[in-house]
Amino acid sequence: MAYFDAASAVPLHPVARQALLASLDEGWADPARLYREGRKARILLDAAREAAAEAVGCRADEVVFTPSGTRAVHTGVAGALAGRRRVGRHLIVSAVEHSCVLHAAEVFESDGGAVTQVPVDRAGAVAPSAYASALRPDTALACLQSANHEVGTVQPVAEVAEVCRAAGVPLLVDAAQSLGWGPVEGDWSLLAASAHKWGGPSGVGLLVVRKGVRFAAQGPLDERESGRAPGFENIPAVVAAVASLRAVRAEAAQEAVRLRELTERIRARVPQLVPDVEVVGDPERRLPGVVTFSCLYVDGEALLHELDREGFSVSSGSSCTSSTLTPSHVLKAMGVLSEGNVRVSLSAGTAEEDVERFLTVLPGAVAGVREKLGAPAPTTQAGPQELVVDSLGKRCPIPVIELAKVFGQVPVGGTVRVLSDDEAARLDIPAWCAMRGQEYLGEEPADRGTAYLVRRVD
Repeated sequence: MAYFDAASAVPLHPVARQALLASLDEGWADPARLYREGRKARILLDAAREAAAEAVGCRADEVVFTPSGTRAVHTGVAGALAGRRRVGRHLIVSAVEHSCVLHAAEVFESDGGAVTQVPVDRAGAVAPSAYASALRPDTALACLQSANHEVGTVQPVAEVAEVCRAAGVPLLVDAAQSLGWGPVEGDWSLLAASAHKWGGPSGVGLLVVRKGVRFAAQGPLDERESGRAPGFENIPAVVAAVASLRAVRAEAAQEAVRLRELTERIRARVPQLVPDVEVVGDPERRLPGVVTFSCLYVDGEALLHELDREGFSVSSGSSCTSSTLTPSHVLKAMGVLSEGNVRVSLSAGTAEEDVERFLTVLPGAVAGVREKLGAPAPTTQAGPQELVVDSLGKRCPIPVIELAKVFGQVPVGGTVRVLSDDEAARLDIPAWCAMRGQEYLGEEPADRGTAYLVRRVD
């Protein structure tokens, strides 16, 4: 089985496994106790904190270990907002942040706070000027991921941090996807990360709060982890997490070059091998091992199952693979095609042979799904000036498939009106127009759902 979902989780690194087993015998006691066993545990915990600080590029007393990366984000956001409550109750996030950041923003907003979402361009990147425009006198905190978890786009953290610093606003960086590749540049104020993203054990998060940042930890507190992560520390897991971080960092420069070549091969060859594909994300400023593309007329869940049967583990941002039946908020914010979306994220050590086999298998898998869904064949038939496609009650790629099937029946200058009540249509029909070079005229209210208007230009 070829595991191509490293952006979700990475298998336990051999160094992490060794460190975990070794520290189980030494790190079980309470590190707050003064007897021998407690001192041994404290030595392990302190050493891990020092090593983590070195990897991040901060002071050891700024590092806190949490029960997960999500908990690190929630603690960081809540603590920074509470610490600066006198300044105001305004939070800035990007539209493509990880859901844990957006969930924290929702809680803050429901409690009376104000939230501004900064838009991204079609490559998924924010503009530092957009953060500058979003800043207000009552802004308490800004958040920005170091790199996107779905499309791999690297964000201009250093530039945004400079903008925020000039305004006296702390910037929290979600570095979960990038910390294994190197430290986050810029004068950021808080940072969160998750060990299972770089080959550490799950259940270990990292929160860094720079000295001088106003921070008020929320909820019941105790004396552990500076009062910011209550509860008994999982010292063996922490030791393993930091050991794996150091190990992957030692290999990062060389492995990044190799993985970039493999992902560039996928980016270039998928559109050649599979018709009607949009490769998304920034082609240059991106993580080494992540490449994402979307296929017209394809059910994302069906495609994932086909690839799984062929021995490939990949993920998708398509609405078809979501229990909410809505497209990925990242793809939606970018304004790109969401149907038939595939994210390939390669971990260190991925074999070139597996990538080549994936490129061999993919065209047949896509063609098989399209055939089952009745995807359209090219047609030049001329017909009425306007056609209406009733796709009400149909989801995922079906509205776009039905649009494509009849589009050749209208003459140049004619229009097709697609009726749909699927949220994904609002994203995928304009994306189809952009890929096909046709004109999207916009949407209109309909008796049920929405009417999407497309004009044929050639």
